[in-house]
Formats: sequence, structure tokens, C-alpha cells
Amino acid sequence: MSNHIAGKSIVITGAGGGFGKLVSEKAAALGAKITCADIALDAAEAVAAEIRSSGGAAHALRTDVSSIADMRALAKAAVEKFGAIDVMINNAGIMPLAFYADHADAIEAWHRCIDVNFKGVLNGMVAVHDQMIAQGRGHIVNLSSIYGNFPVVGAAVYGATKTAVNFLSESLRFESHGKIKVTIVKPTGVPATGLAGTIVNQAAAVGIVGQNMPDFMELLGRMADGSVAAELIDADSIGYASLAPEYIADAILYVIDQPWGVVIGDITVRASGDVFVL
Repeated sequence: MSNHIAGKSIVITGAGGGFGKLVSEKAAALGAKITCADIALDAAEAVAAEIRSSGGAAHALRTDVSSIADMRALAKAAVEKFGAIDVMINNAGIMPLAFYADHADAIEAWHRCIDVNFKGVLNGMVAVHDQMIAQGRGHIVNLSSIYGNFPVVGAAVYGATKTAVNFLSESLRFESHGKIKVTIVKPTGVPATGLAGTIVNQAAAVGIVGQNMPDFMELLGRMADGSVAAELIDADSIGYASLAPEYIADAILYVIDQPWGVVIGDITVRASGDVFVL
């Protein structure tokens, strides 16, 4: 099969962990040149160093995605290092689920969510726009969420930022007149990414699982204590219920690994046995 990833200059925000780390490593193994951006420089540099030690090409920069100055500096550094920006992956994000009644505890996290999930994606798109247009082609991959599909309780701000990502993405697709490919990636429930650590009120997860909340919490508990049924955590089983992060990373690679004339507009990946998430 053809490899449309090899040789591409790929910029990834939130590259120090989660999907960003996995995509950085997997894309580098396929021959891509990676610019790892993260607000935690040590984490980003560790990923870049591991890629270099395996014979790949990567460098790291401390980047606050909410700062347009940082994002423009990131794009400039990627061009200086690798000569172009073929793909921009706006991956950095947080998930401060909380009810409106939690506003006293949640307001600062909500403001940060808007800064990272909404402004950060906008800044990423703006930072690479002129370079991609000048090149004559480019590809922007924006991490959204199924939370952006419809409003649910407990996710007003988080869901709004992901809906905004969808709007930003489709608008650029229209405006770039085919010069910039745009893909929206919508992860479902992926507990192992660590994103759950940014939740303000754990009870707010009820919005996306609804009446399945008790069964969902039981699954998470059994995964934590090791008593979960084997078929629920076996990706080769039709009952596979909790998606591992690498499958989202592979979906991101899939949308990049296309000829320049082919666009995967949006993609959602679920575990076949995930009967919890609405």
C-alpha cells in the first residue's frame, strides 16, 4: 500500500501525551517529520527525543495554544526546520465537565477550556493558513468530539467548544477553495487518555451516557480493579467496550494517509461494544 505520510512535515499540539504523543510516534515511524508542541516542554521534548533515538525526525517547542504569538512562532519554527507545514493537527484540549450549578468551582476551568479548545484551534488554523496557501496545499486536522454533535447536561461549555471546532473547520473548507484539506476527528469515550483528569464534576458525565450511567461506572470500576470480563477489553471481540487511545491515533493517521486529492471530511471511531455513550 502507498504511504502518503512519509516525508510530510506535521505539526501536532498537545504532543506531550494522549493522542498527540501516539500520533507523533506513529507518524514519525512512517517517515513524517514531526514538530511536537505542548505547554509542557519536558513532555514534548521527551516525545521528540524518543522519535530521534529511533531514527526519526522531530523537534519540540513549548507552546501555549491560546497565544497567537506562540502559535505563529510554532509555525515559523516548523517551516525553518522542515521547509513546509503539510499537516497541522490541532489536538490540544481539556474537558472540564460540570453543571451550571458548579459554576463557582468550574468557571476558571471553563474559561481555560474556551482558550484551549476554541481559541487554540482557531489560532492553529490561522497560524498555518498563509503558509499552506503559499505552498498551494495543506491539511488541517481538528480534534472535536461527539460532545459537539448535540447539547447534553453537564457539558455546556465543553460541548460548545467542540461545536465551535466543527463550525471553524467547515468554514475553512469552504474558504480555502480546495487548497487546504480539513478533517474533523470526533473521539468517543476513550478513558485511558487522561482527559478525564480535567473533569470538574464526575457526575456531569451523565449527559453523554444518560440512563447507562450505572453500567458505565461499573465498567470503569471493573477496569480499574482488574475484574472486567476479558471480551470487554479485547479489541478482537465484538463486545469490546472501552476504546484504547491508539485506535483514535490510527484514525488520525488514516485521514492523513490519503492522496492530496482525497479528503476524509470527518471521522468518528467507537468501540463496537460501547453501548453506553449516546
